[in-house]
Amino acid sequence: MNIHEYQAKAVLKEFGVPVSKGVPILKAEEAEAAAKQLGGPLWVVKSQIHAGGRGKGKFKEASAGDKGGVRLAKSIDETKQFVKEMLGATLVTEQTGPAGKQVNRIYLEDGSDIEKEFYLSLLVDRETSRVAFVVSTEGGMNIEDVAHNTPDKIVTFSVDPATGVMSHHGRTVAQALGLKGDLAKQAEKLVSQLYTAFIAKDMDMLEINPLIISKQGELKCLDAKMSFDSNALYRHPEIVALRDTTEEDAKEIEASKYDLAYIALDGTIGCMVNGAGLAMATLDIIKLYGESPANFLDVGGGASEEKVTAAFKIITADPNVKGILVNIFGGIMKCDVIAAGVVAAVKAVGLQVPLVVRLEGTNVEEGKKIIRESGLNVLPADDLDDAAQKIVNAVKGK
Repeated sequence: MNIHEYQAKAVLKEFGVPVSKGVPILKAEEAEAAAKQLGGPLWVVKSQIHAGGRGKGKFKEASAGDKGGVRLAKSIDETKQFVKEMLGATLVTEQTGPAGKQVNRIYLEDGSDIEKEFYLSLLVDRETSRVAFVVSTEGGMNIEDVAHNTPDKIVTFSVDPATGVMSHHGRTVAQALGLKGDLAKQAEKLVSQLYTAFIAKDMDMLEINPLIISKQGELKCLDAKMSFDSNALYRHPEIVALRDTTEEDAKEIEASKYDLAYIALDGTIGCMVNGAGLAMATLDIIKLYGESPANFLDVGGGASEEKVTAAFKIITADPNVKGILVNIFGGIMKCDVIAAGVVAAVKAVGLQVPLVVRLEGTNVEEGKKIIRESGLNVLPADDLDDAAQKIVNAVKGK
């Protein structure tokens, strides 16, 4: 689960992390009061969407101007103008894709006098099962580009959970960023605060880009991107309350109601599979034969007929889907349950595109019989390779 920048900064403030003063704005008429509350003389007007690259982004609407999704205002009137232009407009960045995202929230923040910019993030290192720090002097840039072009400018290290963060971790960050004296002490304190927040809130990613030194000699988190471990959200109702469903795909929201592992993609073949590994293999083989998957969908090992029906409805609700592949290897999951769910879903929503079903494993013959006697126009497949070729050919009209 992701949250907005202004929400992430509010979480960081709970742990004493230095951030600029700011006010969230949901309506254009709130801009003047927010600007007066902050006082100026510089205000930063920031679009709030769940995507990076906002400053370099472009709005689709000509009325929103061409100054990007993060703007510096030098007066209250200019602040009001920017807020009015940006709210409700669609911002396109490198991370949103061509469709972009509608800006429904603005964060108005005090301007900062920036001396230097750095990059700092925390994430879960799956190889070591530890929280890792990623630090670079190249703040304000895409860390992927830095890693590709100048990998020597990135320093990484992990924290042993048995000891937690210690003073030498802070010194490592200070050294990597070339900080000395009081700034080094500030870095050591900041590292401790960020790690404590990361663990306490069960985050899986915390990115500060940029982390700045102000001309007043203070370290400050000028931006914050934060995501949380979905499996731990039950422990954090205060975080769940920050969820903005307008930033999420409607199909993914619906899937979450049925505890389905669903991720929308941009292809043409809808997939319903059991098991993450088999699902990934299914996506790969569809690509191998010349088409692209429209989704990742793992119905899990204990799916009921109701869950399968819901999964099928979610797939068919995607207008980009030109064909559907059901690929089930029954272990815990029973093939007859899948078959019954598919039949029920098709009868409920109709079938406007080709459907290929491959069943194997527990109760496979019962499952095949259910589909065979359903009267549905279904293409049976013997194995994964056969299934992939059949659905790709069907979509291509062969």
